Amino acid sequence: MDFAGKPLKVELGRLGGQANGVCVVQYGETTVMVNATMSAAEKAVDYLPLQVEYEEKYYAAGKIKGSNWIKREGRPPEEAVLAGRLIDRPLRPRFNNKIRNEIQVIATVLSFDGVNDPDMPALFGASLALTISDIPFNGPIAGVRVGRVSAEGGSASGGDRKLVFNPTYAERALSDFDIVVAGTENRINMIEAGAKIVPESDMAGAIKAAFESTKQLIDFQKKIAGEVGKPKKELIITEHDEALVAEVRQLTEDKLRIALYLPGKGKNELYEGLGQIKAELMEHFKTIYEADLTLAKKLSEVSVIFEEEIDRMVHKNVLEEEKRPDGRKIDQLRALSADTAILPRVHGSGLFNRGSTQALSVLTLAAPGMEQWLESMEINLSKKRFMHHYSFPPYSTGEVKRVGALGRREIGHGYLAERSLEPIIPSKEDFPYTIRVVSEILSSNGSSSMASVCGSSLALMDGGVPIKSPAAGIAMGL
Repeated sequence: MDFAGKPLKVELGRLGGQANGVCVVQYGETTVMVNATMSAAEKAVDYLPLQVEYEEKYYAAGKIKGSNWIKREGRPPEEAVLAGRLIDRPLRPRFNNKIRNEIQVIATVLSFDGVNDPDMPALFGASLALTISDIPFNGPIAGVRVGRVSAEGGSASGGDRKLVFNPTYAERALSDFDIVVAGTENRINMIEAGAKIVPESDMAGAIKAAFESTKQLIDFQKKIAGEVGKPKKELIITEHDEALVAEVRQLTEDKLRIALYLPGKGKNELYEGLGQIKAELMEHFKTIYEADLTLAKKLSEVSVIFEEEIDRMVHKNVLEEEKRPDGRKIDQLRALSADTAILPRVHGSGLFNRGSTQALSVLTLAAPGMEQWLESMEINLSKKRFMHHYSFPPYSTGEVKRVGALGRREIGHGYLAERSLEPIIPSKEDFPYTIRVVSEILSSNGSSSMASVCGSSLALMDGGVPIKSPAAGIAMGL
């Protein structure tokens, strides 16, 4: 089929074959192979063990890695990590979260034409591979990137403008926003966006148009699945014993109502109270099932039911009574406070507090020669002038965890904040310095990535960077 003026081709049966589902997707001359595999046995976990990987190969772009010592692909670059997270987000809600068989989706870029970003064909291929496989998947889903350029093909800064779907790299450089919209046939389930300070109505219109365009891609997948799709495996999904759920509810409902909705209670007091209720609950059932050979399994199920009861109560009270655990109204912010210049010697610093979430953002300015060099399959050696890095140490949530390599969550949250700050950074001509901001999350009770946006804005202003306007971020749910 043709999509957004470019051929979209699917090949089946030639490459691969051992995975539960495999397809090769070509968009323009960018080619991605996606393999979807599921383990035969369940894993002893209490979550959906889904893993999504996105691999970029230098050979796809006709390149050899620039390092003098290491020529083989190693740890995925940040761009690949972000693409993997982009694919993961719309896929994950379409699985039954009670599945305990390991599911792995691997998208491998085989050919890159330098024009079409592989992430959108990889997302399409991931959905298609799962849809035609025997893996239980409530799909298909599809995603589209949308931008806006002038009708004449130049910058979108003025004059007549038009939306472009799955824009080329050249078009994205001219566009005043970059939005990825993904979802099912009837509902959006993921949006990722960056914009150069665009009116809300323009963004809403672009999102609606992008969502409408995804239906062509979903119809294409349905057509293919109708011809070659495998029957779905019937997994043994263990539902909770209704009598056990009722007993857990009877033992905890009143206690949870008090623990969750006691006025003036902070995060630590809340979790301490919930932990005490859970400990008493587990002790109760440990006594009952003491002689049961499946004691560990029974207690694991009780633990899961307890967490689900918390979710049920919170959702119910929000929807029916507009009541939140900390006593706030549904549109009410937590207490805000901010400060600057709190560290000596550094070039700029900002401290932002939202309730018990606290972000310390620190600015460093350096000569133009300190710009970050970038190299990947998609990027020839180029330089990056503005960087935002996000750090989420275990003490920020009062926990003890292994401290090691940078996690995918930290990469994703750092990028999220960086995208919101980029439009306010002055041009190189007006401010030639290399700019790095590091956001240290010192205490977290939700929305730490958005706190890092606010803290970074403060640090930039404290350091005398002539930003175009302050920036702020807020997280919300529906």
